[in-house]
Amino acid sequence: MNKIILITGASSGFGKAAAERLAARGHIVYGTSRKPFLHETVRFLQMDVRDAESVKTGVETIIEREGRIDVAICNAGMGIGGSLEMATHEEIELQMQTNFMGCVNVCQQVLPYMRKQRSGRIINLSSIGGVMGLPYQGFYSASKFAIEGFSEALSAEVKGYGVTVSIVEPGDFKTGFTASRKNSDATMQSEAYGESFRRSLQIIEKEENGGLAPEVLAKTIERIVNARCPKLRYPVANLEQRLSILLHTILPGNMFVNVLRSYYKV
Repeated sequence: MNKIILITGASSGFGKAAAERLAARGHIVYGTSRKPFLHETVRFLQMDVRDAESVKTGVETIIEREGRIDVAICNAGMGIGGSLEMATHEEIELQMQTNFMGCVNVCQQVLPYMRKQRSGRIINLSSIGGVMGLPYQGFYSASKFAIEGFSEALSAEVKGYGVTVSIVEPGDFKTGFTASRKNSDATMQSEAYGESFRRSLQIIEKEENGGLAPEVLAKTIERIVNARCPKLRYPVANLEQRLSILLHTILPGNMFVNVLRSYYKV
């Protein structure tokens, strides 16, 4: 059965790959972008996930046209690199408003319709950085940790209404995310953190640029959309990064932090 699917941040990266794959399977896919965007198979809506009214308008548009929303994929996000100490309030707010509150805004708008129809599927994009706190990506990790906790609690609250919640945890992927990352000028210029940050950033960017193709993650999203009983969490990463998730659960905290410090040359 074809589904009505909403995907935020669908003009590039994970969102674009997933939207195109699902549309090619015959689903009716609505993608969102902050700027007007045209596509042959994906129906685009202009939406800023940070703005609750913008999200409300977009969701109402889909309901008016289609009568329901079967799947909501909260993918829109961005990253800010730098030390936690040097982060400005504007940078913190931008990071949390985009990644976390953007996800919250979409979930809060689609849930009344999903509860009424007694069915629905929410897929929230977290990250390997939502499982472990990554140095010099601390507020990015914080935003993804927030999505993890929010999604787990939400899953418990809405399951009785026929709504499932899944969390996708990507590792390193080769997308436009690397080029669009905003890096802290204050950290770059800092005597305390600058050199360490630049070393870490080289490793981060090398791993991302050599990462998996976004189509790999799109296949996982398609599996979740089609699953009879989807799981709560789906890590999608190379073997080394999947092992790091395992190590995070079994190593003492201080030992794991030392592993991170060594890997990122902090």
